[in-house]
Amino acid sequence: METIDSDIVIVGGGGAGLRAAIAAQEADPKLKVALVSKVVPMRSHTVAAEGGSAGVIRDDDSLDNHFDDTVSGGDWLCDQDVVRFFVERCTEEMVRLEHWGCPWSRKDDGSINVRFFGGMKVQRTWFAADKTGFHMLHTLFQTSLKYPGIQRFDEFFVAELLVEDGRVQGVLAIEIATGKFFLLRAKAVILATGGAGRVYSQNTNAGIVTGDGMGLAYRHGVALRDMEFVQYHPTALPGSGILITEGCRGEGAILTNKDGHRYLQDYGLGPLDPWPRPKAMELGPRDRLSQAFWHEERKGNTLTTRHGSAVNLDLRHLGAKKIHERLPLITEVAKTFAGIDPVHDPIPVRPAVHYTMGGIATNGRTETSLPGLYAAGECSSVGIHGANRLGSNSLSEIVVFGRVAGEAAAQYVRSAGATSAASLERQAQAAVTRLEALHQHERGERVAVLREALGECMEKNVGIYREESGLAEACSTLAELRARWRAGVKLDDRSRAFNTEWLSAIELGSMLEVAEAMAHSARERKESRGAHQRLDGYTERDDERFLVHTLAERRGDEAPAISHRPVVITTSAPRARSYGGAGTKAILT
Repeated sequence: METIDSDIVIVGGGGAGLRAAIAAQEADPKLKVALVSKVVPMRSHTVAAEGGSAGVIRDDDSLDNHFDDTVSGGDWLCDQDVVRFFVERCTEEMVRLEHWGCPWSRKDDGSINVRFFGGMKVQRTWFAADKTGFHMLHTLFQTSLKYPGIQRFDEFFVAELLVEDGRVQGVLAIEIATGKFFLLRAKAVILATGGAGRVYSQNTNAGIVTGDGMGLAYRHGVALRDMEFVQYHPTALPGSGILITEGCRGEGAILTNKDGHRYLQDYGLGPLDPWPRPKAMELGPRDRLSQAFWHEERKGNTLTTRHGSAVNLDLRHLGAKKIHERLPLITEVAKTFAGIDPVHDPIPVRPAVHYTMGGIATNGRTETSLPGLYAAGECSSVGIHGANRLGSNSLSEIVVFGRVAGEAAAQYVRSAGATSAASLERQAQAAVTRLEALHQHERGERVAVLREALGECMEKNVGIYREESGLAEACSTLAELRARWRAGVKLDDRSRAFNTEWLSAIELGSMLEVAEAMAHSARERKESRGAHQRLDGYTERDDERFLVHTLAERRGDEAPAISHRPVVITTSAPRARSYGGAGTKAILT
């Protein structure tokens, strides 16, 4: 085992991790920052983000509008003090990315162009065609290269946090190319590992989005917050789950059922005209659109495809020029994976799991309850998404709170004591022994069998709509799957180099615990709010009992303990969350 000393270890090389590394170096160029990622940073899941990043820039928009859209979109479960902090910093970060080289799309006069996303009063989403995450990640990665204090550990898998004297003091990592263990000692650790969408079988997430960071923090006593809120994106390709960006609807695409009917008008998002108008029809929020599909499917109004039921996303009226200019990636994806040219035919789509609103509980400064440990991006729950994330807030989140995490960690290490070398060595060695035993295990079930059962369980019981019997079944099944995983899984690959079977077995441990936190949190929330909808007598929002965050805390091999904490309300008192209705026709730029 090799030992590396740094001031800060950042786990995750995507947008949040890179932004945190840059911020830490800007705060103090003398700091040694270890950036650890299980893939090469440019393969991080940020690269898959398509539609854009929110930030107020138009004269007819305001910070109050962004605040209101975020809080109402989150069904009033957002911490409003953190939302205010967030919206005040989004545009600053977009401009900073511009200065670092991000090629934002522009209008004919050269000014920044922005597009609608669902649930917005005004166009607010900065975009770079439909490859926004790609360009943001490139910009952050290239900027990070000018800081010699950032040492990258690409394709290293972090398997354990090391905690001593009540504070985090490093991580144990596996170099994927060799299977060699590394002890990385540091005074602070930032988790920026992305979400956990892969616990579901149908999702838009990359294969690396397996809840690793959530599992690391959870096993060391940090609560996971609001895990019951899992966002389904309404437009993904059936079967593969490949995302068809919300930018399509922001540019004017429409959704129709098998009869060509724009069915969203039947689910509180109409009337049909005037079209387009903000917060109506296809410009409604993701949770409402996914729920509308669920109802259409049960009415038999969906199309039948080889990979399941679907509705049509129709862009044809936009014309070839606009489609090719604004949505080139989607055009290529539709042709490659669905055999559809969206210039001539509608794209079949259906909802798929896209985003975990909950995550590692932090305060507005990205601090967790474990001293020295910070979290940013989708793995965290900093308080801005509530029960349903507003589209395009997530890319803004990774740069706003990635920066906060880097600056906060840099400040923390100035006063943190030295690491406890001997004790960390013993802890790391104990973890190595446990991981080696897993590597050598010759009996038990296959990882793939348990993982398939996990995905099916979550799809069946913790989906768009939920009820007590299904949630109870999920809790029971997940406990059984955890027990089967603990009993040992059979691995065939005894090699050390690029042993993905071994790493998948480690990932599965975190996935099962994160899924269990989701199911138990959902079971205890006996109301319907945002992305959490129940059918069993709890069909309405219940502010009197459930205007609260859910905290899931680990209890070893037992089910998690579930408790609740108040939501921070500052200026926006909860009221009815309404979309559709009369409105003025919007001009799409």
